[in-house]
Amino acid sequence: MWHRRSLVAAGLALACAAPFHGLAQGFPDKPIKIYQGFAAGGNADTIARVVSTEMSKGLGQPFVVEAQTGAGGTIASGTVARAKPDGYTLLLATGGHAVAGALYNKLSYQTVADFQMVSTITYFPFLLVVRADSPYRGLAEILAAARADARGVSYGSAGIGSTHHLAGELLVKSANVELLHIPYRGDAASVAALLGGEVPMIIAPPTAVLANIKAGKLRALATTGAQRWSQMPELPTVAEQGVPGYDVRSWAGFMAPAGTPRPVVDRLRAETLKALQAPAVRARLEEMGGEARGSTPEEMTAMVATELKRWTAVVNDAHIPKQ
Repeated sequence: MWHRRSLVAAGLALACAAPFHGLAQGFPDKPIKIYQGFAAGGNADTIARVVSTEMSKGLGQPFVVEAQTGAGGTIASGTVARAKPDGYTLLLATGGHAVAGALYNKLSYQTVADFQMVSTITYFPFLLVVRADSPYRGLAEILAAARADARGVSYGSAGIGSTHHLAGELLVKSANVELLHIPYRGDAASVAALLGGEVPMIIAPPTAVLANIKAGKLRALATTGAQRWSQMPELPTVAEQGVPGYDVRSWAGFMAPAGTPRPVVDRLRAETLKALQAPAVRARLEEMGGEARGSTPEEMTAMVATELKRWTAVVNDAHIPKQ
């Protein structure tokens, strides 16, 4: 009797698995759409296009990248969370995905549970930057000045609730100092404010400041990652300058709707990893300040969950108004 039941159960399992196996074998048979939540031509858009163009060679189908902007990228995330879980709709998620989960009260989706992670693509640090003629020669001097003045030292970012802003608030908490946050409308505005002397320091991604650093107009004091940035190996990390354990990097990666069949996810991941080995892709990511780094779906899930927990604590501790 038990032998017969086992055969029946095995037959049912094979029958259930067969459609998914067949789907993976025939996947994809039409174009794949990638949503990203920021301006066309920006970092997220560029990453999506560069990587997907290479992936299309192995998958035999084109990718269509669509910018669905607004609400810190949450509109695009919501669109993908509600999409059919068949592998034909992906999200190019960034570090802002976890930040939004900490910052927004009423999202239409759950930051982790409503997505099937595919793979990370790249990580990149932020830079703490001053004008070339700034009296501050290192982060230790900034922190000392902040401790000596009850009002603290001000810093600019791309806006309230940006990863740049939260990186600053984490520095406040980790170093036990006061830093006054000055929000601007995007990286270009914060860089202009720094060049114009409106603010003594900004936190910004490499792409926003490298040209002015190379031109001798700005100077980097620190990189926010756990290790030194490969493109500026002489630049010390925040952790090396008196704030042990500090590590903030943004990231980008592919997510699919929860429930996407694992064979389809595995196919997408395999092509993502293959694309990240292409010299042209690696070079373009490096130009943007990033390091190509893929992952398993499980590793990406754990990373996003950890980021969500950390940024939720920072938002609460800094009393940043939730939206």
